[in-house]
Amino acid sequence: MHTPALPSSPATALLAISAAALLLASHATLDAQTVAVARSGDGLRIEIDGALFTEYATSGTTNPNFYPVIGPDGVGLTREFPAPAGVTVDHPHHHSIWIAHDGVNGVNFWAVGPDAGHVEHTGFTNVKANGASASFTAQAKWLTPQGDVVLNDERRCIITALPEGARQIDLSVTLAANADAVTFRDTKEGTVAIRVAPWLAASGNKYNTQGGRGHILTSAGLADAKAWGTRAKWVSYYGPDPSGQPVCLTMMDHPANLRHPTWWHVRTYGLFAANPFGQHDFEADKEHPHKGD
Repeated sequence: MHTPALPSSPATALLAISAAALLLASHATLDAQTVAVARSGDGLRIEIDGALFTEYATSGTTNPNFYPVIGPDGVGLTREFPAPAGVTVDHPHHHSIWIAHDGVNGVNFWAVGPDAGHVEHTGFTNVKANGASASFTAQAKWLTPQGDVVLNDERRCIITALPEGARQIDLSVTLAANADAVTFRDTKEGTVAIRVAPWLAASGNKYNTQGGRGHILTSAGLADAKAWGTRAKWVSYYGPDPSGQPVCLTMMDHPANLRHPTWWHVRTYGLFAANPFGQHDFEADKEHPHKGD
């Protein structure tokens, strides 16, 4: 199949991807909540009622990302990134909440290493907070291993404290080609992704070493391993946290997005990613839908 080639003008919006990650509470919060945003090193720190919710991290990483992501009960909902010293993890390139793709003009931005591309943060604009919401715009460039710019992107982020303790990250990303037409390879390895904490991974997965008791559910009603490679308006990871309180993370595909409802690269070991570019991998071989990771 044909994956769209993107126009070359840096001023042209080549692709807009919008997703929302809802982090649901395990208890009701009836009082009004206040969201604050402030610089933290080279990144941003977002607090809700004076307590850390998340940081937009831009240094010490090959890709800007949201980490940590703290639920209403004070528990980290995404896997530690980077992994603690001396700890070996599967898929070390999974960055908590991040944006990446394998095969952007032939460059692998999904993996990490000397042969992979990386995304470099270049600045913030419009950083502000007002009551139960804060927002900012972040700019970044996608660089080849040789340092050439393939893409520029602009990320509009809105963080909202919702009723009953829910927290929402609204993420809209606009990509613009820097040179000639840019092509995204048709592959499962992408694109807007979350790696959940090990305790929220589905039980029985092949990397389950920490007693994950979570489950996957899609808007189409598919659960756990059956969700991989299918199309859905949203996907949820849900289950008890280490203290037994219920937690749910939901990522939603905006109706205006390319090929909505999108395909989902969702794995029982804790990854879920909205990927409008992976039609061949997701659709070509339904008899062996779980090849690779």
